[in-house]
Amino acid sequence: MTVSPDVLSILTPLPVLIPLFAAALTLVLGRRPRAQRLITITALVAVLAVSSMLLYLADRGGASAIQVGGWDSPIGISLVVDRLSAMMLVVSSIVLLAVMVYSIGQGIRDGNENQPVSIFLPTYLALTAGVSNAFLAGDLFNLYVGFEVLLVASFVLLTLGASADRVRAGVSYVMVSVVSSLIFLTGIGLIYGATGTLNMAHLATRLDDIPTGTKTAIFAVLLVAFGIKAAVFPLSTWLPDSYPTAPAPVTAVFAGLLTKVGVYAIIRAHTLLFPDGSLDKVLMVCGLLTMLVGIFGSLAQTDIKRLLSFTLVSHIGYMVFGVALSTQAGLSGAIYYVAHHIIVQTTLFLVVGLIERQAGSSSLRRLGGLAAASPVLGIVFLVPALNLGGIPPFSGFIGKVALLQAGSADGSVLAWMLVAGGTVTSLLTLYAVTRVWTKAFWRARADAPEGDLADSSPSALLDDSNDIQLADREDVGRMPAFMLIPTIGLVIVGLSLTVFAGRIIDISDRAAADLRDRSVYIDAVRGEGFLGDAPEAAEGR
Repeated sequence: MTVSPDVLSILTPLPVLIPLFAAALTLVLGRRPRAQRLITITALVAVLAVSSMLLYLADRGGASAIQVGGWDSPIGISLVVDRLSAMMLVVSSIVLLAVMVYSIGQGIRDGNENQPVSIFLPTYLALTAGVSNAFLAGDLFNLYVGFEVLLVASFVLLTLGASADRVRAGVSYVMVSVVSSLIFLTGIGLIYGATGTLNMAHLATRLDDIPTGTKTAIFAVLLVAFGIKAAVFPLSTWLPDSYPTAPAPVTAVFAGLLTKVGVYAIIRAHTLLFPDGSLDKVLMVCGLLTMLVGIFGSLAQTDIKRLLSFTLVSHIGYMVFGVALSTQAGLSGAIYYVAHHIIVQTTLFLVVGLIERQAGSSSLRRLGGLAAASPVLGIVFLVPALNLGGIPPFSGFIGKVALLQAGSADGSVLAWMLVAGGTVTSLLTLYAVTRVWTKAFWRARADAPEGDLADSSPSALLDDSNDIQLADREDVGRMPAFMLIPTIGLVIVGLSLTVFAGRIIDISDRAAADLRDRSVYIDAVRGEGFLGDAPEAAEGR
């Protein structure tokens, strides 16, 4: 299928430009909340529509690139759309739109009348632009810029309300993020010093000409930077303490999406820039430890948010597993699992927000009887929870089977250890979510150790500042429709990953094939006035 270059040149930058312009407009209209909300929803719907069109065009016509400002690559800024980046754009757009509707239903403010809610929407739109820019970036410095935009926005969202817990978590998150950014910037400096370019298509042809030791050292630096952002063990200890303190919608979008931007960067760097597999064994070990440490950590938690934060870490290990295999089957399974996990993990954190609204707490020691109090809430939790646990025929089961099959096909000792670790992690994940179900939903409230404290009486809550804040609200016990509807919508999207698994896996297979054949990406960029090495330099690579 041939697509007009003019159409692509118009569509490709829109997932970045639309939220940026909308952010500026909502900032100007800070005293008109209804106009802010309308502009935000319209912008996110537009981003979803454009992203869907880009996925259709990329899947039918292959990778494409545009050069911002008319500067030819590798001098100028390249924005590249291939099946992987387009798929990530679509999934992230769905999540960002659903979470925004949820936020509006929640009222954005979550208990503190002094919260500067007028900055929430423009900051959220800036986060959207940063995420989109990271997925489209065709050079390492633009990828760095995308990371920084979304990180700066995430600092504001994480500390919104300025409670002591949020500021404490925000300080930790900022310090870790700054260290990660400095390491990434160091890697950029090293790679530019070694090759004289930062354009990823250009780097793919030049990195083969530098010594293996130098190349491996540069890759190791980038992996540390991306591993912190993706929460890969042992660089994941910051996450469980940072995410649970934020408002429910912020926690949901952070948990579901932001770590996957780091995973995307690992996939892109590994397949395009460093495909020789020099650090695959290290990635396998990190993937195995990420799975096991994360899931064992979740079993020790009594707060649902922290429990889910640890399961988030553990399931990053599955994605690292697929990447480390360096096979088309492994990459395909990892891509499908990334899409599945973004949707399901976001859904579960939104459900936790509904639980807090219904019962005034997210502590398992204070919850009980939720299935009887709200059968709809029980179903909305149970479906994504079983999906996360990998119960057939849900998408979690399909993604895990794809990864385990890829691991068994590899046949190495480490691969079989990861297959075993993945199986154990899946079983323990099912145990963790079943534990939440039996304690929060199935047992009677009177049987909970602190069941009398999770009510709407602020005087009953003595030792948990977050629960005090929740219980002090007059709307505890009510779930607004605009909180429930987007959550149900994401449950349906998660189920669609099962219903349409064949088609989605076909796309992920083609995306993985493109990643394995670097010439697809290189030729897409070179076709736009590439000024780098001669075409012959990339032949056979």
